[in-house]
Amino acid sequence: GRVKMSCELMVVCAVQLGENLCLYFAELECDAFSKEKTLHRFLRNVNSQVLVVQPDLNMAAFEDVTDQEMKSGSGMNFCMHCYKTTTPSAGMPVAFSVQVEDKSYYMCCEEEHGKMIVRFREGEVPKDIPGESNIIFFKKTFTSYSSKAFKFEYSLERGMFLAFEEEDSLRKLILKKLPREDEVDETTKITL
Repeated sequence: GRVKMSCELMVVCAVQLGENLCLYFAELECDAFSKEKTLHRFLRNVNSQVLVVQPDLNMAAFEDVTDQEMKSGSGMNFCMHCYKTTTPSAGMPVAFSVQVEDKSYYMCCEEEHGKMIVRFREGEVPKDIPGESNIIFFKKTFTSYSSKAFKFEYSLERGMFLAFEEEDSLRKLILKKLPREDEVDETTKITL
């Protein structure tokens, strides 16, 4: 059954975590990231909808899901991989992967028709990232007075954040440019 599989996945993540602890002492070059820990999270928007990924449709959207669907977790049980960084002021560097059926997909940003979009590609998140990477986002608190909600800035382009936009009654995951760092835009608010 599906439940058993996600238990195995957790064990795998825990093992990776164990291996990564030894990276703690390694010298880090500027803008190098090494994976420090992996957290299992559902990503929710301001409407408490859960982010669901459907790689076969090339789509990720925030949806209302039932408790039953959440138990299966397919396409919505994210691993948030936290990396050590040499420049902590930018926020904590994280990468996201999600389990769909028996495959793992990582979130990345790619340019398409001159526009940056969020994509999910089959594969694992690397343990070490030597330089810049299109899978790294900086996790920042959404507002200075709330520690529960976050926004995720794309590491390769300042001011670009994970967000959602409504399209055909779907709330699709997009990258959104915010003109100012301190702008409060509810579409970029994500709780874990």
